[in-house]
Amino acid sequence: CSCYSWCVFHSLLNMATRKLFLPTLRHSTFSRSCIRQFWSRKQPPPPHPPAQKTYSVVKPCSVSPRLKPSDLPHHVKPPPYYLTGVPQQSPKYHEIKTAESIECMREACSLARRVLTEASKLATVGTTTNEIDDLVNQLSFDAGAYPSPLNYRDFPKSVCTSINNCVCHGIPDSRPLEDGDIINIDITVFLNGHHGDCSETFLVGEVDTAGQELVKVAREALYVGIEQCGPDKLFNGIGGAVQRFVHQQGFRVIPAFTGHGIGTYFHGPPDIYPCRNSYPGRMKPGMTFTVEPCVSEGSPEVAILSDGWTAVSPDDSRSAQFEHTVLITEEGVEILTLPKE
Repeated sequence: CSCYSWCVFHSLLNMATRKLFLPTLRHSTFSRSCIRQFWSRKQPPPPHPPAQKTYSVVKPCSVSPRLKPSDLPHHVKPPPYYLTGVPQQSPKYHEIKTAESIECMREACSLARRVLTEASKLATVGTTTNEIDDLVNQLSFDAGAYPSPLNYRDFPKSVCTSINNCVCHGIPDSRPLEDGDIINIDITVFLNGHHGDCSETFLVGEVDTAGQELVKVAREALYVGIEQCGPDKLFNGIGGAVQRFVHQQGFRVIPAFTGHGIGTYFHGPPDIYPCRNSYPGRMKPGMTFTVEPCVSEGSPEVAILSDGWTAVSPDDSRSAQFEHTVLITEEGVEILTLPKE
């Protein structure tokens, strides 16, 4: 899951995915003056969503009751926030993990990948995102894991499902998927005391050419970012490379959502921006974090709906996102959430 960051209040909002939104932002977009601090001095390319929309603009539908803590299987060991919604404090500094912790990360990330692969099979016309949520619960519990989003800062479901104009943190509901949708499914699981996190954007039925190109560029942008990872490399090098690539393709990155450190905590340092930035620090072997640039065909701004979670584009344009959890090694970088051969 993405972190929610804002350049002006970065120190207050750097822990994120979540309900650290300032009240004044809940129903508003980011100001242009704020967002432009992320961009190069050159004028960004104009947005180019289709002149005539060939997809549905998604609005929230009926959300079923959240799973109660008392309904958890006895063999599942949940994270500390499962009752209160309040996560434990994450590290203040970039964490270098022990060999034991790295093995736990590998197991959690491998499971997250398997759950995502199975959930992707439901990205079909007529399936509701609530059905995807049910499957994620079942697969997580069967593996002895807890679906990390559930009750994290009061998030009501176990997976984020974001369709078309929903940028991220979409809440699963009763809306059936339609022909021409694109949907991001974002999976995080808590296993052996560690979180594993990954996401992909999938095509539903026959998607128009512009939508296919958007998804293709978003996938490529993820790997452009990962190519910047390795021992002693700058964290801020990821965003610069991603923004440059995305702009060359005629799209925009969305600065509001960032990758994040991950481990026994869901979100922590470092913040991995998808755009030019001055975030300090270098990568060291043993660090784990997510890379997850979000790419828009239109506005780079977002609005947060009244549920406090759902982020949508202010111009109803589509966005796509892909995410991996990575481990910095002595030799380079290991992608922990790759599908197994």
